[in-house]
Amino acid sequence: MGIKTNFSIKDLENLSGVKAHTIRIWEKRYDLLKPERSETNIRTYNLNSLQKLLNVSVLNEHGMKVSKIAKLSDDDISSQVKELSIVDDSSQHFMHSFKLAMLTFDQELFDATYNTMLKTFSFREIFQGIFMQLLQDIGVLWVTNTITPAHEHFISTLIQQKLQINIEKVQGTSDASQGTFVLFLPLNEIHDLGLMYIHYELLLKSYKCIYLGQSVPIENLLEVKKVFDKMTFISYFTVSPPNDSVDQYLKEISSLVLTDKGEELHIFGRNTKEVNISSLPSNIRIHENMEELLQFV
Repeated sequence: MGIKTNFSIKDLENLSGVKAHTIRIWEKRYDLLKPERSETNIRTYNLNSLQKLLNVSVLNEHGMKVSKIAKLSDDDISSQVKELSIVDDSSQHFMHSFKLAMLTFDQELFDATYNTMLKTFSFREIFQGIFMQLLQDIGVLWVTNTITPAHEHFISTLIQQKLQINIEKVQGTSDASQGTFVLFLPLNEIHDLGLMYIHYELLLKSYKCIYLGQSVPIENLLEVKKVFDKMTFISYFTVSPPNDSVDQYLKEISSLVLTDKGEELHIFGRNTKEVNISSLPSNIRIHENMEELLQFV
């Protein structure tokens, strides 16, 4: 698939957070961007325009007036953003760099941005402060057709690689006396980055973990029970099971899998929002988000 090189003003709004109305004012008043126009007078913007807008929004949010920014050259704008990234702990410019890397399928830019962040932040801070927000933004960008599945897959794979590297670093001695955590996604569920991060956090606490990953049939969980005791199951529902099947799925898990005293299932995710709490089995807990689940465990 080719790189997306032309963007609508709505795309720019979705990617930068700057309202389309504001972008038009900046164009008209300060000649900040120079879009191409179709025969029907529809604006389109190239990658250079997008990058400039991202940089301008960073400087503007840090107190520099747009009228002053407009007098700077593109190189001076980029230079000031880089200087700002050295002395400022805010994450906006890093977020913009990751988005630009995604749009241009630029792994070198992704790695350079990540390595720059590592000089100041821990991996946990990067994942929780940047990657989690980036993944949420990507979901919105995909729904609004600003990006394609190819963009989403590209950036998700790079984040997954960093996560796997850090998981490998903390794998080692675990304390099975505290019980065993089994992490899995239901059948047909493939969005596993959130689950992988929970795996990382549990390993940091030296818990024994069995990571089963994507698309696991319920009957496969019974195989794990033959080997380990005192198990706590963790899962994440985004697309599967479907909303109208979640209650039945949880009853099945409870009756077939959570049969020993003290066994529990902890879940979170979009498809848990419609669960009938009043009929929820006592050995299943629903969490509002990943942060709440991590606090509990």
